[in-house]
Amino acid sequence: MQTKEVIDHIVNWLKDYAANAKMNGFVVGISGGVDSAVVSSLCAKTGLRTLCVELPIHQSQDQVTRAQEHIKGLKKKFANVTDVEVDLTKTFDTFIKSVPDTEESPKVHLSRANVRARLRMTTLYYFAGLHNYLVAGTGNKVEDFGVGFFTKYGDGGVDLSPIADLMKSEVYEIAKELDIINSIVTAAPTDGLFGDSRSDEEQIGASYDELEQAMKQAEEGKNEEDLTGREKQVFRIYQNRHRANKHKMVPIPVCEIPVHLK
Repeated sequence: MQTKEVIDHIVNWLKDYAANAKMNGFVVGISGGVDSAVVSSLCAKTGLRTLCVELPIHQSQDQVTRAQEHIKGLKKKFANVTDVEVDLTKTFDTFIKSVPDTEESPKVHLSRANVRARLRMTTLYYFAGLHNYLVAGTGNKVEDFGVGFFTKYGDGGVDLSPIADLMKSEVYEIAKELDIINSIVTAAPTDGLFGDSRSDEEQIGASYDELEQAMKQAEEGKNEEDLTGREKQVFRIYQNRHRANKHKMVPIPVCEIPVHLK
């Protein structure tokens, strides 16, 4: 990959999109992970106003520390970068207390994790509306179009996606070129939605490198019968998640009414 050229391409794309939309800049949720660090850096490089938003909800301290360290460094490099922290912990806790008790439901933890993501999305759009900004998504290609590892109308609720055509490995290449801090680059990827340190790999059952390979194999038309061992296992994980999360990747289905019925 021609890393510098790709960075320039994305930065110019962001600037053109904002200009055509007549928007003043971007708002990015900063998680302490590599994807949000890369996206916020790319937005900052446009020269347009870039608001970095921390949105902790029972967040582990290491994630908070990485996010703050990244924002501090970004503000030193770019005068157009500002930041704000909105602690949504009490908001989340109030919501959980307000809904019927679901402790016995097998899906309660996932549902609550998705609530966190949707509260964050709502907050990002609050600031976007205040300042006439665009909400920049932080999903990469494997997450957004491979296994669908994001929350519908949560971190998937954005105005534009600067890195959604980049594999996770390519995001790391971009991060290196952008001089993203080492603590972020070396941290195990996590969505941070469960209030603990579980990684994406632990949740999905495969690493991003493995999932990238499975995604390429699927695009080449391969199937399980073509593979053996761990490759076959990962391919099955990829296919199962891709099928289950397909509804996140396609436009909302519209029931079209036949003309003769109108």
